[in-house]
Amino acid sequence: MKKTTRQILAFMTAAVTALSLSACGGDKPAAETTKAPAAEGTEKAGGEAQAAKEEEASGEKKVLRVAMECAYAPYNWTQPDNSNGAVPIQDSNEFAYGYDVMMAKKICEELDYDLQIIRLDWDSLIPALQSGQADCVIAGQSITEERLQAVDFSEPYYYASIVTLVKKGSKYENAASVADLAGATCTSQQSTIWYQNCLPQIPDGNILAATASAPDMLMSLNADKCDLVVTDQPTGKGALVAYPNFVMLEFGGGDADFQVTEEDINIGISIKKGNTELKTAIDSVLTKMTKEDYSKMMDEAISVQPLAN
Repeated sequence: MKKTTRQILAFMTAAVTALSLSACGGDKPAAETTKAPAAEGTEKAGGEAQAAKEEEASGEKKVLRVAMECAYAPYNWTQPDNSNGAVPIQDSNEFAYGYDVMMAKKICEELDYDLQIIRLDWDSLIPALQSGQADCVIAGQSITEERLQAVDFSEPYYYASIVTLVKKGSKYENAASVADLAGATCTSQQSTIWYQNCLPQIPDGNILAATASAPDMLMSLNADKCDLVVTDQPTGKGALVAYPNFVMLEFGGGDADFQVTEEDINIGISIKKGNTELKTAIDSVLTKMTKEDYSKMMDEAISVQPLAN
């Protein structure tokens, strides 16, 4: 029995040695010899094995589910194709683009995530985080104390000053301060600091019901349903592209302007409360960027926004 075992071991040693010599001296380098089966159970060799490994890794990427209105140019909008790098909207044959999508793409590229865009109306964005429908909201949200009670926020990804839009020829066209807007009929988008904080500062203002969306707000002004609307600078700049008959008023801050806090004009990415891992990851990308980077990206978004949004 012992003699038989020695014979077998000798035979196996010889076979292994022969195989080793063949692998080293043959046409194929050692890296291309047959490897252990891949996760799918399929044997790969050399470059094929590496490609399979990369595909497997890609399949394991985290998916960042980002909610936005897709109707708030230049932050985000809907378009029919993928031009300029637009991203498919979940459960839709349409695509989303704009500053928020550009920022979401940059975050995903930096963190090696896949991106999924979820289209929701404005008032459904925060509930989507709380219910787990979305991982974060990138939708031009101001970092207000009220919102901080419901969600966490990233570092600001844009700094947006407040502006007023009127039509050319309006009696308010040459207003130089909030005081000069006295008596104006005005509106803005619902659940925004523009509507809740800014409009009440207009002396004797006739505040109409809030509009459901930013496009509705702009259409109200264009249709002469109001004298003015209050919004942030990127939305105002985008509006001037879509509505050349609009004038944007900027009061330069200080006592003449709308009184807002830094939190009101700092635009952040909202995240479900307690999700510190995602917040830290997103902040790691944003802290590498400057205000100039944000402005350049916003100008690019404004330059390609469709007039219909």
